[in-house]
Amino acid sequence: MATHSVIVATPDGLQRSRLARIVDNAPDFEVIASTSDLMNTYNEVEEHLPNAVLISEVLANLPEFEVMHALFSTLDIRWLVITARGAASARLARPHKPLRSSADLFSIPVDSSADTVIEQLKSLTRTAASRRPAAKKPTYCPPPAPRRTTGTQAPDLPRRSPTASTRGQGSPLILIGASTGGVDALLSVLDSFPADCPPTLIVQHTGSGFGESLASLLDRQCRARVELATGSRPLRPGVVTVGAGVRRHLVIEDCANGTLGLSGETPISGHVPSVDALFQSAVPLAPSIAAALLTGMGRDGAEGLKALRDAGAMTIAQDQATAVVYGMPRAAAELDAAVRIMPLNRIGPALLQHAAGSRQERREVIR
Repeated sequence: MATHSVIVATPDGLQRSRLARIVDNAPDFEVIASTSDLMNTYNEVEEHLPNAVLISEVLANLPEFEVMHALFSTLDIRWLVITARGAASARLARPHKPLRSSADLFSIPVDSSADTVIEQLKSLTRTAASRRPAAKKPTYCPPPAPRRTTGTQAPDLPRRSPTASTRGQGSPLILIGASTGGVDALLSVLDSFPADCPPTLIVQHTGSGFGESLASLLDRQCRARVELATGSRPLRPGVVTVGAGVRRHLVIEDCANGTLGLSGETPISGHVPSVDALFQSAVPLAPSIAAALLTGMGRDGAEGLKALRDAGAMTIAQDQATAVVYGMPRAAAELDAAVRIMPLNRIGPALLQHAAGSRQERREVIR
């Protein structure tokens, strides 16, 4: 029988040693790496493509894990999360920072016996090895052009080259804010975007180091071009700019000339980058804006969405039934910041519909 490879990832040295001994002492299993932080875990998983990862709840609850989990989701790697003592052994519930329901994500209490840990690993990896695709490993940096069509990527989608910058206050613009659960939510929303979508700016809460990976993931799945915010640049149709994993706020830098940029390092609503910072910066352009606040903890984005609505923007909050965490959208609803409260699958088309209407109105004014 083939040996199943396992990576142990936890900042607790004693826990790391105990889990490694349990796995190495079991027939047909071996520990190929032990890590203490999420970035090293990412590097080891990318390099070795293990059958399973034993990861502590502390690391799995970091915002970067959601991005990392999504990047490896097609490789049939099983994640076994070590939870608090006495927690039920089941799929990870994540009461504080829920993830999407997933067939590769499970949990087990930290005080489980060695036999229980191994039995759980056997259950998770029994069919994983035979189903593992011959997939290309995800890359940490954005993939070079031309785009590949093999491996973990979706088939290449038809695209257009980004057109000239959008200038003037009548040009349509889409803004999106998200936090916990936002990776899947963004994939859902952007799935409906065409290659020539209106300029789109996104703030997604995640820790430093995973912004490029998130932009790369979204770029592979979206017809439009997805880029990480790195500095001042014109707003361009067909380009989605993501503020994530950077220590500055993504903002509309020059409303008159249609320029985005990065500004300030002080947290706003507890975050850098902040959804509120993005939304507030765009208030002068409100009549031509469609903005959405998606799943996430806390209140970031609610005040900014309210300011946009008051200034004439079309504003949307995700509904409770489809939000992984109904925190940010709830805050927006309580402030009456959303013109519409909608399920996730309707948000992308609604944003595009408003943008199309705004574009048509601008054409009629020009005539």
